[in-house]
Amino acid sequence: MTKLLMVCMGNTCRSPMAQAVIRKLALETGLAQPFEVACAGTHAHHLGERPDPRAALTLTRHGYEMGRVRSRRITEQDFQSFDLILAMDSSNLTELHRLCPAEQGHKLHLLLDFAEEISETEVPDPYYGNQEGFEQVLALCEAGARGLIRRLFQKPSKIDAAVPPAG
Repeated sequence: MTKLLMVCMGNTCRSPMAQAVIRKLALETGLAQPFEVACAGTHAHHLGERPDPRAALTLTRHGYEMGRVRSRRITEQDFQSFDLILAMDSSNLTELHRLCPAEQGHKLHLLLDFAEEISETEVPDPYYGNQEGFEQVLALCEAGARGLIRRLFQKPSKIDAAVPPAG
């Protein structure tokens, strides 16, 4: 089983959105290989809270389900349990490297390291912005998810049919 962990700062916007996108794309592409995707934050500002309502609204508008996500902070056990830990931006990637045992450091990457059709490298935090920021986050998460699934599971044609490239 491949286990993926999406990580942002508070685990209320970007990482739950990325989790929902990856879960749906993987299911729609008919992956034969079992996988698990979860999310966490590098900080505990919103511990136990549901995702931001704007994130949930954006996902719902585009046919995604948020699920029963509650904000949680990344744990030491996560570095052992997950195969890939994907940060939304370089600030959170730096924090993950600080927290991560050295022997698990190879698991840490940016989500957009996998995005093939865009030039952005980070998913910006939409928390202090407007609804448009959440739409941008969704488009970036879709690009990262498409590339990630292609690279991990080698299913490009079904992925492209499930979520056409942004633009």
